[in-house]
Amino acid sequence: MTESEFADAMERIVLGAERKVMLSEKDRRRTAYHEGGHAIVGMLTPGADPVRKISIIPRGRALGVTFSAPEDDRFSYDREELLAKIKVALGGRAAEELVFDQPTTGAESDFEQVTQIARHMVGRWGMSDAIGKLTVLPPDDRGPSFPEVSPHTQQLIDEATRRIVGAADKEVAALLPGHREKLDALADALLERETLGEEDAYAAAGISRDKTDLRSPLQTAAFGFGAAT
Repeated sequence: MTESEFADAMERIVLGAERKVMLSEKDRRRTAYHEGGHAIVGMLTPGADPVRKISIIPRGRALGVTFSAPEDDRFSYDREELLAKIKVALGGRAAEELVFDQPTTGAESDFEQVTQIARHMVGRWGMSDAIGKLTVLPPDDRGPSFPEVSPHTQQLIDEATRRIVGAADKEVAALLPGHREKLDALADALLERETLGEEDAYAAAGISRDKTDLRSPLQTAAFGFGAAT
């Protein structure tokens, strides 16, 4: 297997297989801005993983994907980095609302990721004063509480989660309008080329990127977002 074939196989595993669907020009444009929103927020937010690839080719359940990965293997994340992940995930919907003044169903998978991170910050990782340094949620956040918690504690978890996400959403909503020209340029490049690698993505957005360690994104862990169907 050649290096190109290996990279293609890994891309299918990490990003999902391409779907042969014909998007309308309206859907392509909305997807370009959605993914561009993720990318611009990722490029400008301290603590965010570098953007490695952006595509508006439908893959799996997604109409597009913004693929980010750290410079090195990671085994833990600090609070700033987790908040950065939340902000990047919210960037797609924020871009839609900025450009089209209307939300769509495309941010469903983003919101699932946002909710999981924020709830784990509160209920598992001791990053909220509302709960303190306690573990009150199971690892997958799907089973019953562990250990058993009161309805009042559950309410505190919900309220603290909303505060984290709400504050991040306000920051993202304030960030994008000031960089509208970068968002427009990146969306235009995506509409023209459909897929942008790391160097081309940063260049299209007009944002500088340290070029000393531009490794293949498939050599690092994936943290991608897509506009779910």
